[in-house]
Amino acid sequence: MRDAEYDLIQLEMTQEGLAVVTLNRPDVHNAFNAELIAELTDAFKSIADQRTIRMMILRGNGQSFSAGADLNWMKLAAEVHTRDDNERDAMNLAEMLRALYEMPQMTLALVRGAAMGGGAGLVAACDVAVAMKDTKFRFSEVRLGLTPATISPYVIEAIGARLARSLFVTAETFDADYAEKIGLIQYVVEDEKAMLAMEEHLANLVFSAAPGAIADAKELVRDVAGVFIDREVSHETSKRIAYRRASDEGKEGISAFLEKRKPDWNR
Repeated sequence: MRDAEYDLIQLEMTQEGLAVVTLNRPDVHNAFNAELIAELTDAFKSIADQRTIRMMILRGNGQSFSAGADLNWMKLAAEVHTRDDNERDAMNLAEMLRALYEMPQMTLALVRGAAMGGGAGLVAACDVAVAMKDTKFRFSEVRLGLTPATISPYVIEAIGARLARSLFVTAETFDADYAEKIGLIQYVVEDEKAMLAMEEHLANLVFSAAPGAIADAKELVRDVAGVFIDREVSHETSKRIAYRRASDEGKEGISAFLEKRKPDWNR
């Protein structure tokens, strides 16, 4: 499978169904600017449209996952851009995060060094995140007179409103252990070897599962989270499992289980 060509990110796709997106601005700790956001948006949408891709890994080259917004980009926003310009820029960032969040494939962030501001937002928008033990996190926007507006839906979903409010208003730096404790990440690893082992473990889990079921399970969480549980919800969730049972994947999965063999998506 041919890898796509970008200037500020790298995109690798394998015949086995794995896509790896790498932020590639190591000289500025993979900070965001308009070009990087546009390339990420294009990559996420391209991967989402390719149903042969089963899993997407997001990582950063160099010392850091992402330091958040690029200083020169922020200076341009403050000194040159109009309010309309800034709103367009912010909307592009928001849409990039939404493209990541809504991908049908399982998404995995591999985090090291630092994940600040928008970088931490990328982590929150992924399904699963693994961080090196010495990684530092911070929602630093209020230190700059800003707010973490575009990343807030994903962070609040990940860690809850009270913790989000605390970390947003203090801009406190916290480590990977605390990030795991509050739910921003799921796993802390000691070193690169452990990171690779966890990556392989999670990939094995994903490739053992039906890709359509994964996509539907992600959509299920988005639709059910926070909804009052009543008869209408019971009806809707019943329809969804009934659809899955009658689907080709559902039939194949149950047959494979009964016949004590691997299903056709795990061969």
